[in-house]
Amino acid sequence: MDSKLEQVKLKYQQGQVLLDRGQYRSSVQTLEDAKSLVNLSSKLGGEVQLSLVTAYQGVDKLDDAIALCEELTRHPNLAIRQQSQRILYILKAPQLKRPEAWMTKIPATNSEDNPTPRYVQAKPATKPMKTSSLDLEDITQMDTKDNGFIGLALGLFIIIIGGLIWLS
Repeated sequence: MDSKLEQVKLKYQQGQVLLDRGQYRSSVQTLEDAKSLVNLSSKLGGEVQLSLVTAYQGVDKLDDAIALCEELTRHPNLAIRQQSQRILYILKAPQLKRPEAWMTKIPATNSEDNPTPRYVQAKPATKPMKTSSLDLEDITQMDTKDNGFIGLALGLFIIIIGGLIWLS
């Protein structure tokens, strides 16, 4: 196997691991290194760039993520184009205002004498979607047979209510 291709695959895997761990800054650097080594019009090049879109989103570089995703909508590989279109739709969606109650107050670590609360929100930990033979619109391949869960839950509910009535 070609040495350059091995380097790309190694950098891509390292970038994915960093991305999965939430180490977005390191992931951006590693994936940018992989991007500089790979043929951007190859499938692997598209996958590296899709991961980079997610890493950009993690470090609040939304404009860079959108720009790269828009480039990927013209990628030669159909799966990469479709995936980038889905991601682009999500990236361009309007951001909702989050109530303060949804945020977690964490004391600032810059000064122990004067801990002032700051608001922290988790970064998205999304991974590029993997292509599979099961399409979201094709439910004919899904197992839709009844597994009896509702009947069991209803039976337990009736037993509990009956027990409560009997005890009172």
